[in-house]
Amino acid sequence: MADATNRDAGDVRRPEPPLPENSGLTLEEYLDMQRAIGHPVRYRLLRTLVANDELSASAFNDAVDVASHNFHYHLDELVDVGLVDKRQRRTPDSSGFYTYYRPTAMGRGILEHGVHELMRREREFNDAYA
Repeated sequence: MADATNRDAGDVRRPEPPLPENSGLTLEEYLDMQRAIGHPVRYRLLRTLVANDELSASAFNDAVDVASHNFHYHLDELVDVGLVDKRQRRTPDSSGFYTYYRPTAMGRGILEHGVHELMRREREFNDAYA
């Protein structure tokens, strides 16, 4: 059996490309999403939004313990990478619009199939071997 640490370059397997040629997003865009969700405040914001489906800006800010300027900065980051949609709606009793936020399918997916899946696996491992 050959020593794995002394492989020739020709013996090293290269992984398949991570995305199909006609992917709707670039690898950089996917990595930007991962970086965004990797920040504790943004993770908490996205998790809260997914739990509520949609929130007005004021209700959302009230629901999380984040200073207003930090709240908007981190929320804008989630919007910029495509994990959260920022929308406006006119209310019947008002002549103006109010802003509300919804998680995108990518936002839901990155939680469900990303970090939450890792946490679920850890719980299963602990249950099996504790």
